[in-house]
Amino acid sequence: MNATASYRFTIVVPLYDERENLPRLEERLAAYLAHSAAQPACVLLVDDGSTDGGSALIEAICARQPGFFFLRLQRNSGLSAALKAGFEACESPLVGYIDADLQTDPDDFDRLLPYASEYELVTGIRTERKDGFVKRVSSKIANGWRRMMTGDGVADTGCPLKVFQTDFVKRLPLFSGMHRFLPALVQMAGGRVRQVPVRHFPRVAGQAKYHLFNRLWKPFIDCFGFRWMRRRYVDPTVEKSSLQ
Repeated sequence: MNATASYRFTIVVPLYDERENLPRLEERLAAYLAHSAAQPACVLLVDDGSTDGGSALIEAICARQPGFFFLRLQRNSGLSAALKAGFEACESPLVGYIDADLQTDPDDFDRLLPYASEYELVTGIRTERKDGFVKRVSSKIANGWRRMMTGDGVADTGCPLKVFQTDFVKRLPLFSGMHRFLPALVQMAGGRVRQVPVRHFPRVAGQAKYHLFNRLWKPFIDCFGFRWMRRRYVDPTVEKSSLQ
């Protein structure tokens, strides 16, 4: 049996070369599991082909921490692939997502979880962002462009703190770059989205994986891909079956 099936809530953490953040990540997530609003809760660390030596540390964390599990991808495949692998591996009713840099706080999952039974996706809105000027401005531009192109009405689609209904998120078509459109994808598939303010903190270790190119140009192009896919999206409903 999949180990996550014994839990109500699984937190998926995609990781790529975040060795410097791992001790703090272990401490914060272990503390959160003890008092999560969704009990019991567990953590799934998805190692996206790290090359900084962090893979051995991830395995060691999971060996000593109850409720911690890991997946390691064969090669670096990007954030969307790491999330998809994590979501597909989960068998708990609810699945969350948080970044390894801890610029959002695991404790704020408890701000999202009260709405998780009513909404297929509950997503954070980062308040008082602690990023630099260029990152904040480029994020604001990218969010505005995505809202215009997708019509999802979501203020901060890039916020790395989200809670999904697991069965629903597994249905979403996820491919490279589509992590930027998770709220729009949920709406496209007939789901409901709730936005909740969460706290934001500066990065204290490791290196950011995003720069001006993949924060502005790639999302600009990906919006056209999303619109193409949305026009062709099909979601057949089975009326009757003899399989069961």
